[in-house]
Amino acid sequence: MNVIDHVRDMAAAGLHSNVRILSSLFLTMSNNNPELFSPAQKYQLLVYHADAIFHDKEYRNAACKYSMALQQKKVLSKTSKVRTSTGGASTNIQAQVCFNSLPSEIEVKYKIAECYTILKLDKDAIAVLDGIPSRQRTPKINMMLANLYRKAGQERSAVTSYKEVLRQCPLALDAIIGLLSLSVKGAEVASMTMDVIQSIPNLDWLSVWIKAYAFIHAGDNQRAINTICSLEKKSLLRDNVDLLVSLADVYFRAGDTKNAILKFEQAQMLDPYLIKGMDVYGYLMAREGHLEDVEVLGGRLFNISDQHAEPWVISGFYSKRYSRALYLGAKAIQLNSNSVQALLLKGAALRNMGRVQEAIIHFREAMRLAPCRLDCYEGLIDCYLASNGIREAMGMANNIYKTLGANAQTLTILATVCLEDPVTQEKAKTLLDKALAQRPDYTKAVVKKAELLSREQKYEEGITLLRNALANQSDCVLHRMLGDFLVAVNDYQEAMDQYSIALSLDPNDQKSLEGMQKMEKEESPTDATVELDGDDMEGSGEDGDLEGSDSEAAQWADQEQWFGMQ
Repeated sequence: MNVIDHVRDMAAAGLHSNVRILSSLFLTMSNNNPELFSPAQKYQLLVYHADAIFHDKEYRNAACKYSMALQQKKVLSKTSKVRTSTGGASTNIQAQVCFNSLPSEIEVKYKIAECYTILKLDKDAIAVLDGIPSRQRTPKINMMLANLYRKAGQERSAVTSYKEVLRQCPLALDAIIGLLSLSVKGAEVASMTMDVIQSIPNLDWLSVWIKAYAFIHAGDNQRAINTICSLEKKSLLRDNVDLLVSLADVYFRAGDTKNAILKFEQAQMLDPYLIKGMDVYGYLMAREGHLEDVEVLGGRLFNISDQHAEPWVISGFYSKRYSRALYLGAKAIQLNSNSVQALLLKGAALRNMGRVQEAIIHFREAMRLAPCRLDCYEGLIDCYLASNGIREAMGMANNIYKTLGANAQTLTILATVCLEDPVTQEKAKTLLDKALAQRPDYTKAVVKKAELLSREQKYEEGITLLRNALANQSDCVLHRMLGDFLVAVNDYQEAMDQYSIALSLDPNDQKSLEGMQKMEKEESPTDATVELDGDDMEGSGEDGDLEGSDSEAAQWADQEQWFGMQ
């Protein structure tokens, strides 16, 4: 047993810090005396040394050392050819056995690509993996290539690589999801798994699973929900956390907040360490006004792992400053550049800070990653409207309407843009009526219809609309809007009750608080005058100005601006 064997055994035992020190010493000895180790031994030392550095997360250094190992392998290949041409048969066999027992050159190239991927050097990673002949590519190499191609927008190459993964590993479900996300038909994907389904017992659910995810990526939310529910009801797959998270996410996409939250909570109860999907859950909870619960959720996720995007995104939802949310969103994207929720968080922060063009870039990237998520399009449309780009907003809304069909959500998005132009007010009303005919409880459609009725001063009609919507749900914005309509018809007592309910649902709802305070002042003008005089006397210096100087925090208190309720 030689020294290289000792290094190899320590590497296999996970003694990475020991390997790093020892291999470094041996490599220095080899540089000072090239005859000390054979080319094969030096190659091994370089690979084990690079592996130890990779384990220490020094990825740029590791990539450099792996590249040095590949250079050494070329030297080794040349010397082995010379020996083969001059040596006898037994010598050649021994040399071949020794050569085959060395660390795989393909594996070394994969490690280099892994380093480049972590360093966000995707083009370099693709170049390294492209250099491996197709027949020598292992499933993990094809999977990494597929993901890199997809990220780079090379969809055809990504499809080819995903299919190669499935050819070698027909139960690679993430590769199946990759193909479906690239618009490959569900039937074609299912055909690639048919042999394994028929040959292995208890796999009959897989074809239904593929169908469910095909519906998800086609944007057919209702059929996706029905299919996942049919899977989840099967005794063998009941209480599967991944299925529950997927079901919650589809409910969210369909605009069914109540069921989305319910399924996320169910998944969380089954797996207290769950991270996947918790950013969407946190977003929904924040939108409902449960900011304290969101803060608790963020803290719990940080205790589980701070190397995932989700806890950083959730922290952004209860941050009181746009600049802080911007930082948290950027940090989340740094950890996971494919995090749609992180892109939306950062985009919303940029938009609210007036940096609309930068926000547009982030919303467009979110759209590319999740073409069936309407909140990505809504963010972009809000940016266009904020910069008076009604034509661009209208074009985007029409495109969504044509691509995803006439459902309550797409109709409401188109109506929202139409409301911005006096010429298309009637069209907006027609679209909202169609949306509410499909889903009378769809909050965004109710809110927009109520806004339209308020403009037209049709307060009684607005009160009826809001009462009907609140018959089967309790929503802060709807209660507050009902309060506003009741004030308009001089029903102050019930208006006060509605504002109180709104504040009980979301204590941070600034508009409900303002409505209530305005009513209190109108009811007792004498008291209000006395109070005002007293306040003026106490706050006549600069201290009063300082307390209210944080305009950003005041803007942030308006939850609808941040969470897209209106």
